[in-house]
Amino acid sequence: MIKVTDLLQAYGKKIVLDAISLEIGRNEICALVGRNGAGKSTFIHSLLGLLPVKQGTITINGSEVTNKQDEWKRAIAYLPEKFMLYPNLTGLENVNFFAEAVFGKADAPRMEDVLRLVRLWDDRDVQVKKYSKGMLQRLGLAITLYQDASILILDEPTSGLDPIGRKEILEVLASLHDKTILLSSHHLDEIRQVCTHVAFLHDGKMEKYTVNEFLESQQLGGYTG
Repeated sequence: MIKVTDLLQAYGKKIVLDAISLEIGRNEICALVGRNGAGKSTFIHSLLGLLPVKQGTITINGSEVTNKQDEWKRAIAYLPEKFMLYPNLTGLENVNFFAEAVFGKADAPRMEDVLRLVRLWDDRDVQVKKYSKGMLQRLGLAITLYQDASILILDEPTSGLDPIGRKEILEVLASLHDKTILLSSHHLDEIRQVCTHVAFLHDGKMEKYTVNEFLESQQLGGYTG
């Protein structure tokens, strides 16, 4: 699904990603982990084609990201950490707006499906400015899911949420059995709960682990159950 080979990215003389390689298979949920400034945003922006690849290759579903063809774009949906919504529109109107912006026409049953999935259908006619932070995050996720992409890239999807808000987001992610997901995260508990693998970025290098391997390698403790 996602294959990165010998990717090098640098800002001037500062190498941020030093010939890293990573493969994320179908239906894996992979956490992108690293200290602040390790290059997580650079990596994500490279996957999305927002940063041109200096060296190496990135392929999405077999289509190269640097290719002039756009097949790979249809496979990916991206939820940034700060998702801009329209506060005076309702939740349903926000989904409708973005659906029309991307596809030209909104599909009413599809909008209902994604709002029910994130438990916002009952609040669909409430103005977004009255939503809690958790509701806003779930609405952003609903808009992302509307695209029905096979690959989701989520940048800190639970950032700033209280425990209940985080739990609600994680429950939605755990229910997405037909998606391949890369999510950046600082929270070990959510990595334990929903992820199958960890891509650990440090000192410009990247290593991929199973979740338990990562916890043990960093002396964070493995699963107890």
